[in-house]
Amino acid sequence: MARPPFERVVADHGQVVLRVCRALLGPADADDAWSETFLAALRAYPELRPDSNVRGWLVTIAHRKAIDVLRRRARQPRPAGSLPDRPTRGAEDGAPTGLDGDLRAVVEALPPKQQAAVVYRYLADLPYDEVARLLGSSPAAARRAAADGVAALRAALPDRTSPGGPR
Repeated sequence: MARPPFERVVADHGQVVLRVCRALLGPADADDAWSETFLAALRAYPELRPDSNVRGWLVTIAHRKAIDVLRRRARQPRPAGSLPDRPTRGAEDGAPTGLDGDLRAVVEALPPKQQAAVVYRYLADLPYDEVARLLGSSPAAARRAAADGVAALRAALPDRTSPGGPR
């Protein structure tokens, strides 16, 4: 089986990778992580096995790029004062913006494994065995982390999950 052209891979999986980057990093750093993900993928694409799970492969690269960004962010000095909120980029052109403010805050408050499990399972739509591989755990542990994360989200945002509340 021949691999599709890389342009097709970007078209097919670009939005998923962007959602993962935005969920893990927020809108400010997501575009850079997305670009770095696809640059790294382009370099490695000729060696990718034809039977590989391309979506899982790309999310793995995005995960590693997000870790790099988080490590760089942790080394940077932080301003002493508070900054005004900025609108997320992409809303004006119809592109998905990832998570809104309330949901983003709750997702960011989740323990790291739950946060990653929720992002990889529900935003990247990866199967639990892929999520487990990314988390370095078993599929059962990945399933548990995702379930615990969703339960915490529902508890923190009850108006979104109730039958009459917004979705």
